[in-house]
Amino acid sequence: MGTDENGDDRPNRHLPGVPESDDDEAVVVPDAGSAAPRSRDGTDHARDGAIRTDGADSSADAGDGCAPDACTCDEKSTAERGSKPVVTDGAGVANVDDGGELGDLEFTDPAENVSQDVYDDAPDTRVGVPEGVDLETPAYSIRSEMNDIETPDEKTWFHELDEAVIDEGRCIQCGTCVAACPSDSIGVGDDDLPKLVKMCTGCSMCWDFCPRGGLRYERQWKITGGEDNVKGAGDPITEFSAKVDDDWTDGAQDGGVVTGILATLLEEGEIDGALIATESDDEPWKAESFLATTEEELIENAGTVYNQTLALGNLDLKQWEHKLPEKEWDDISLALVGTPCEIEGIRALQDFEWDYQAHDEGIQAVEYTIALMCTKNFNYYSLIGEQLEEKRDIAPDEIGKMDVLHGKMMVYDHDGEMILEEDVENFHDAALKGCDECADFTGFCSDVTVGSVGSSDEYSSVILRTEQGVNAWELTEPKLDYHDLEDKSAVGKLQGWDKKKAFESLERPFDPDAPRFIDYTDHAENYGTALNPHDQGH
Repeated sequence: MGTDENGDDRPNRHLPGVPESDDDEAVVVPDAGSAAPRSRDGTDHARDGAIRTDGADSSADAGDGCAPDACTCDEKSTAERGSKPVVTDGAGVANVDDGGELGDLEFTDPAENVSQDVYDDAPDTRVGVPEGVDLETPAYSIRSEMNDIETPDEKTWFHELDEAVIDEGRCIQCGTCVAACPSDSIGVGDDDLPKLVKMCTGCSMCWDFCPRGGLRYERQWKITGGEDNVKGAGDPITEFSAKVDDDWTDGAQDGGVVTGILATLLEEGEIDGALIATESDDEPWKAESFLATTEEELIENAGTVYNQTLALGNLDLKQWEHKLPEKEWDDISLALVGTPCEIEGIRALQDFEWDYQAHDEGIQAVEYTIALMCTKNFNYYSLIGEQLEEKRDIAPDEIGKMDVLHGKMMVYDHDGEMILEEDVENFHDAALKGCDECADFTGFCSDVTVGSVGSSDEYSSVILRTEQGVNAWELTEPKLDYHDLEDKSAVGKLQGWDKKKAFESLERPFDPDAPRFIDYTDHAENYGTALNPHDQGH
């Protein structure tokens, strides 16, 4: 026996974790102070009615809390416990014997017809459900459940874009928001409109780059093309009326110039592919994005379809890797054919060295842009389904070619016979509403603009705007029959009409000298849309 500093006798025993030594001064044992011996009844672990495996009374009057053959408070000597090591969790587990073996447990059956919930109030009052909202309805979204989370003022979410552009029918289906999202959170829904497919981070980029949202497109004209490019046709480098003199142009739009330029760029090794539109295999006359990498593919898809493909949302090169074998993505060069709004979008994206995630390599790969003259585009289902098939009894599979020329919608059969010629304004209900706000008929941000206005039948009007555009023209020139643009005034008049229409439709000031990006709060003030729709269970 030994004596502690208070004079109490205690057994001489080996302390766990303390090395044996002949030199008592070499061993330093922490002072236990006046700590009381540990027993189950003297700790926070003690509880009334603890389950015992030895049949002993577990009440407070039954003893010191140790089972006769399983001391867990360390008050019994080694001799009293025997030679077996005691295996416990340090808190006196009631169903573990001195050899560490688990014993049987007896459980008390829960009382019948009595709630086991620890709360007395109803669940829907604990989670903070807004008044009038049913927990079972889909409208009770994840964000509605994230109570007491304040949104920083500088954040703009996809919900703002949805509120102000998509839900308002102003989306022009360019796909810029899909390409801009740095978390790949935006996809395309069954209705061919952008939709949120993952949690939005509130980075603001989908809003900032949308030509009907935060992108002041008229400012982008000046940033891309310089001061002269805001005045319309006549200021670009030069203009021609041209056509490709080849048999395959019979199925092309007007003179087949777009296909001719792209085929030449492929042949000369200037590009590895061109993002164009192709007709859907499942739905006649519905346009889909397609990466053409051969002249044959370009010729097969020559012609125009009058609905958008969300082209910029198809710049993820993984989507096309089967067409670009053994090619390093950093070395890929592409041409993009699109409407003026799509060209505005790609130019704005390329102005910033940000990481656009899945679409980043594709965005940077676009080196040639060709804009198609455009006053409006159409919703596929409204134009082909409602206007042509239902109202005019023209089935989609009867259509061989479509054109919008001289203010007329023209539809031809597969033999080239015209089966419809009607004022295009009669199809206004099928047009994309956001097109009314566009003042960019001739594609101010493009390298090359191509259309039919200003040239005679079978010729295309061609406007060269950049040195890159001139390079494409010079490579293609030997294959072209061309002369000076026949009617510059026709292009100018239609451009003026398009601007007038846009000024009537825009709810915000048109100002090429204002900042490129429009704050959502400014847009909401001009258009009357809701502020902070993401906080309203949108």
